[in-house]
Amino acid sequence: MIPRHLASVLARSAKEYPVVTMTGPRQSGKTTLARSVFEKFSYVSLENPDERDFALNDPRGFLDRFQSGVILDEVQRAPELFSYIQGVVDETDEPGRFLLTGSQNFLLLDRVSQSLAGRTSIHYLLPFSQAEIEGRKAPNPDDVGRKIPKNDRTPGRTLFETLFTGSYPRIHDKGLDPRTWLRNYYRTYVERDVRSLLNVGDIEAFGRFIRLCAGRSGQLLNLSALGADCGLSHATARRWLSVLEASHLVYLLRPHHRNFNKRLVKSPKLYFLDTGLLCYLLRIRSPEALVTHSSRGAVFECFVVSELLKAHLNRGLEPDLFFWRDSAGHEVDLLLDRGKELVPVETKSGETIAEDFFKGLEFWRSLPGQGNSPPALVYGGKESYRRKDVAVYSWKDWL
Repeated sequence: MIPRHLASVLARSAKEYPVVTMTGPRQSGKTTLARSVFEKFSYVSLENPDERDFALNDPRGFLDRFQSGVILDEVQRAPELFSYIQGVVDETDEPGRFLLTGSQNFLLLDRVSQSLAGRTSIHYLLPFSQAEIEGRKAPNPDDVGRKIPKNDRTPGRTLFETLFTGSYPRIHDKGLDPRTWLRNYYRTYVERDVRSLLNVGDIEAFGRFIRLCAGRSGQLLNLSALGADCGLSHATARRWLSVLEASHLVYLLRPHHRNFNKRLVKSPKLYFLDTGLLCYLLRIRSPEALVTHSSRGAVFECFVVSELLKAHLNRGLEPDLFFWRDSAGHEVDLLLDRGKELVPVETKSGETIAEDFFKGLEFWRSLPGQGNSPPALVYGGKESYRRKDVAVYSWKDWL
């Protein structure tokens, strides 16, 4: 098993909270991680019809079986349990009583917020980061812009093989063909889980919606245009997209504004969290085809955003990630809000550094109060170094 960076964070949380909650997309490795970190805990999957029936019809009797730590997998399948778990932890108040996992964030966290607020630590497990795949220690996102690695990393795959393969654990653990596995993943989990949540009967319309979302990766989200292209209303497109986000398939990157309220109402940018799934949805059939594909830059940008997001979540940190664009069209792909400073990050899939790669960063640093921001550039080449006081990161050295 490939070690996960979130393991130590989960173990620490179990010493502090009576309930630890872990959510993430299907097949991201939640069950494997839970059972490896908490080997002495009992384990029950609520996907098992018999266990689910017991939990739904006799929740007290179901929980009375466990006098010490227990892992309840896919716990959102028995939503009535949450109130009874609240009663147990309020009575005993012992840390490490329950580890709850679930892949339907929309349902799971709604129940957690209603019944277990203040009693649980919540964590997110996404598919492998590149550091996990390569057996490196968990990267510190605070190093972005400040530190340059030693250029001694030799990944097992090229950039385009990495993007095409994606990062779902089973592909890497079993050495599976990514296109075959991702096709089956899409059909068995994405179509089943997401469509059931939305109660969508028209599989063709739903498939068209997801693929159109894939085609808009790395772009400003225009829900009205997206809905019109799918033959959907604005409200339906918003509802479908919110479930894709809650299922950890896509991520909405908000614009940064000094006025916090504007961050919430302005259009976000849309990203898929796994580049392999994105390539499958874009019908990219090989790493070689990706090299010349029109979406190459967008796929690379998804990789950069996803790795930065994982670097935060795997340390139990809240990711304060944004993008920036002004009315004149000046733009920075990513902004890391560290409170006292904003770190601008540009992404370029090209293998050779060009002068215009730095234009967005230079404009940002010319703005009042931003001159001391430690800028970063992530590109598709092989060397990492500092240029024009910018931390230039090879894709293989990016976190």
